[in-house]
Amino acid sequence: MNQLETRALAAYLKAWDGSGHFDQPGDVSEIERGGLRYVRLSNTNGTLAVYRVRIVNDAEVLKRLKRWPDIVDK
Repeated sequence: MNQLETRALAAYLKAWDGSGHFDQPGDVSEIERGGLRYVRLSNTNGTLAVYRVRIVNDAEVLKRLKRWPDIVDK
């Protein structure tokens, strides 16, 4: 698992407030579609979260997407 995948997993786990049902990610993968980079967290039920990788001041920054493009699920 590379650094971006580790950071996305940590962000996903931090976002859980401790109440309700929690879906454990089984797969974390970095993908590139349409010239954009994403980190996708998924399990057997499907996609749990998608983070877009952006470059800000020469550093890679993750932004969680509320709605992700269909091409990320393919």
